[in-house]
Amino acid sequence: MPPSSLERRGPARRALSAAVAGARRFAAFLGRTWRRSLHFRVISLTMLMGLTVVLAVGALMYQGIADGLVRSKTSSAQQVALRETADVQNAFDATDKTDLTTLYNLSRDSVRRISSPLDDTSRLVVLMRAGDNARPGIPRVSTAGAGEITPPADVRGALVRDPAHQQTKIITLHHADGGDVPAVMVGSRVNIPNAGAYDLYLVFPMDKEAQSLGIVRNSFAAGGLGLVLLIGACAYLATRLVVTPVRSAAHVSERLAAGNLDERMRVRGEDDIARLATSFNAMASSLQRQIGQLEDLSHLQQRFTSDVSHELRTPLTTIRMAADMIHDSRGDFAAHVARSSELLSKELDRFEALLADLLEISRFDAGGAVLSRTPVSLTALAADVIDMHEQLAQKLGVKLVLDAPTDVEVPIDRRRVERILRNLVSNAIEHGQNAPVVVIVRSNVTAVSVSVRDYGIGLKEGEADKVFDRFWRADPARARTTGGTGLGLSISLEDARLHDGFLEAWGAPGEGSCFRLTLPRHPGVPIASSPGPLQPSSVTAPKQIASGTMRTSDGGARLVSGYPSTVGTKKATNALPPTLEGEAVARPRSDE
Repeated sequence: MPPSSLERRGPARRALSAAVAGARRFAAFLGRTWRRSLHFRVISLTMLMGLTVVLAVGALMYQGIADGLVRSKTSSAQQVALRETADVQNAFDATDKTDLTTLYNLSRDSVRRISSPLDDTSRLVVLMRAGDNARPGIPRVSTAGAGEITPPADVRGALVRDPAHQQTKIITLHHADGGDVPAVMVGSRVNIPNAGAYDLYLVFPMDKEAQSLGIVRNSFAAGGLGLVLLIGACAYLATRLVVTPVRSAAHVSERLAAGNLDERMRVRGEDDIARLATSFNAMASSLQRQIGQLEDLSHLQQRFTSDVSHELRTPLTTIRMAADMIHDSRGDFAAHVARSSELLSKELDRFEALLADLLEISRFDAGGAVLSRTPVSLTALAADVIDMHEQLAQKLGVKLVLDAPTDVEVPIDRRRVERILRNLVSNAIEHGQNAPVVVIVRSNVTAVSVSVRDYGIGLKEGEADKVFDRFWRADPARARTTGGTGLGLSISLEDARLHDGFLEAWGAPGEGSCFRLTLPRHPGVPIASSPGPLQPSSVTAPKQIASGTMRTSDGGARLVSGYPSTVGTKKATNALPPTLEGEAVARPRSDE
């Protein structure tokens, strides 16, 4: 059974689709190369400009040559037509027989004679009655090949209006082989005795001129292509001299950025590129020297912090023993002395906490911090941290809410993660302004997260990038209620990094703040995305989240949305008040 037309078109369509796909891939490749390669762009633009100039100059020269050939051919045709017309007129004037048969034969002989002088057989001649001649006379006479030529009406009309002058026009001749060639037609008036006015048209085909123009065109095309290629080669060599040092500088700068501070550019010659390489090397040497100085200063500061922290432990232990003895005997002292002993004991507690934090920071700076991973229920750990802060929360009028729909167990260092959550929850309670604090536990395939959300004063624009700085406080005039050292969030950030996780912060004035800890669910498996909320979904307008930039443990910042519209509960004692259920969490009314 013969295949249908659709089946026959199938391979052709597949071939066309493959060709289109290949063209698209090639265009995409050229686009990528154009964007990434300065070398390619310079060569392309240079060749494009060269091609434009070659086309413009070639077109002007070609048109000039063509116009010159047409003018030359027209002038010679007019001179030949003038001479041949005079010969034909003389032949008619010299005849003594004026019968139509004799005149017709004479017309044929004259047309044949002037159409093929010497070896020129391309000239065409047409003799026909003039447009203003109504007398009966001889029929139209033409040479072979000119039978289909019809003189244009404007030329015939011009001869009627001005029979004393020649009328010239460029026409197109159609060859039998299907090709066209321009020709010069020159019309003149002759008077035949006993027959009246007749028009004599001489047609001069420009075959040789067309061949000459074809040779010129091909020469221009070959010369232009060669010139464009030569321009491209020159551009390639020129840009190579410039781009190669620039690429070398880029590679050296990349290696410098990677930490290879000894990398330098090779200096050759004394030109501008050599001076650029010398300046680049001088800049690299200066940066290396300054970085070395900063590293030495950093090591000195770290060593100073470590040494001071260790040296303070011995006298602090002695002071602690004495302070404990005084504090235990405060009942035997006067009221103001007993109060002083209590203040002394409290401040010593803060001093010991600060010293412990300084020692922990020094271990992070020295790279001596290690993890001790054990499987831990993150939900249970968050519940324990909430229980630790219940008394403080009740004292400040803050309700603690745990939102953990499912339990999740992950291998973590319990002591370090617990310290992170303690810092986040205590900070949320301190800055919550009597509004609820919500602890949200979420998990996905690659990560677990704990978000601590408060609805207090929030963070101003730019403060989310500073909250993890050491000893930074949003309001230095604000008194601490939890006795923090100013290093809690810095240590929490380092603990998160140690777990290959990250700690982020978001805040906006009047909207509160949210801190999110994200840890890998399986050690060594990269975190694809954080499952927990950070930015409230209700804050979507750009003007409302202008200050909502998030500080991450890797030093970057990003925006994350998707805070849930409802808050679940883990314990009945931590449930939200009835007036807050079904809402994101609203600030209590001032009259409550």
